[in-house]
Amino acid sequence: MGTEEKTEVLAPENASDLAASKESLTVTDNRTGRSYELPIEDDTVKAMDLRQIKVHESDFGMMAFDPAFTNTASCRSSITFIDGEAGILEHRGIPIEQLCEHSTYLEVAYLLVFGELPTRPQLESWVHDVTHHTFVHEDIKKFLTGFRYDAHPMGMLLASTGALSTFYPDANKLEDPVERYLATIRMIAKIPTLAAFSYRHNMGLPYSYPDNNLSYSENFLSMMFKMTEQNYEPDPRLTRALDVLFILHADHEQNCSTSAVRGVGSSDVDPYSAVAAGIAALYGRLHGGANEAVLTMLRHIESVDNVPDYLQKVKDREEKLMGFGHRVYKNYDPRARIIKGHADEVFEATEYNPLVEIATELEKRALDDEFFTSRKLYPNVDFYSGIIYEAMKIPPDMFTVIFAIPRTSGWIAQWLEMTDDPDKKISRPRQIYTGPREADYVPIAERTGGDTISGPPATRPGA
Repeated sequence: MGTEEKTEVLAPENASDLAASKESLTVTDNRTGRSYELPIEDDTVKAMDLRQIKVHESDFGMMAFDPAFTNTASCRSSITFIDGEAGILEHRGIPIEQLCEHSTYLEVAYLLVFGELPTRPQLESWVHDVTHHTFVHEDIKKFLTGFRYDAHPMGMLLASTGALSTFYPDANKLEDPVERYLATIRMIAKIPTLAAFSYRHNMGLPYSYPDNNLSYSENFLSMMFKMTEQNYEPDPRLTRALDVLFILHADHEQNCSTSAVRGVGSSDVDPYSAVAAGIAALYGRLHGGANEAVLTMLRHIESVDNVPDYLQKVKDREEKLMGFGHRVYKNYDPRARIIKGHADEVFEATEYNPLVEIATELEKRALDDEFFTSRKLYPNVDFYSGIIYEAMKIPPDMFTVIFAIPRTSGWIAQWLEMTDDPDKKISRPRQIYTGPREADYVPIAERTGGDTISGPPATRPGA
């Protein structure tokens, strides 16, 4: 190229030590012939180190292009570890299998928030605080009654969670440990109440208040289904299965909704608004609606006899196999294996559902077929969770709402960790601009083009 080759070390300190070690990456810019040593830490390089790679001093510098952040670490976190290839999920280093076998959801929530399992006095105090903050302000009820009779419960949960910031304005004192703890307790305690109220509104039923004598899972089922009985007593098999589902959904690393909480939270907004952002992300059908899609698929199959034909249509790309495969897991989703073990107890405690037999046969045949296993298409947690919710008589519109209840503890734990992170900065991704440059303004009388606005006309009244 006619340019003298040069090596530059992108390390402000200990440059000689870096060059001598193997903890670096050598990058050669073929445009200039220059080579650069990029420090490696935790198997990553810092994107900002790329900025020093330039053709001219006036250049902005090299950037990394990574749509959807599929290979970009946005933070350091000690909350959840996932090894998708091996099918491993751990919270604070503890395998999810052990937590589901020995723990409760509220104990796992404590683990996520505080970083360690509680002692007995700590757990008792924690459970007491959560239990006694489950009631919501009566004005929240008035707020909910303003929604249409057929409003989607997830939309109601989204709006009412965001509205909590107006009831607790001191939550924006992010450096105050008391306010941070209160916000943590309030969200974990009140989200089930808001969720149940959203369901009752949608069903046209009077709201059922929390019962402090019940456990976390029992209380949610009571607020959902209690009618005229003085004391609601759910089947312990159902409450245990629901508690396990809560544990399985508590946190799952930097997924779409968690990234939304961190991204919005990086602006130093109050935690209620940050969690509302997570609920909004979860509302999307690509994130929180997978288990409902599984039920739709099973009903479409109709019977066990139709399973082979359906799988063949999947191979021919005429149908989709819902509830199989995962963005992270390239093995059997450990959460699916756990909940499958509790599914039989739920089905014993509820009415017969033919979809169970279809799901069992579908899973068996898919796992015996190299077409699916070679593509690492194994059941994920959504494959059985939807059937379990339906067995509990929970309507599909509530599936994602129930997902949001336990995920709140993960969101608030991630928010707390982000707030204390010394590397925290307001989220501001870069872009690659693809539009025109230095275009001139054209007066309206000189513009040419179509007579109407492109796109479909607005036909709905008030659009």
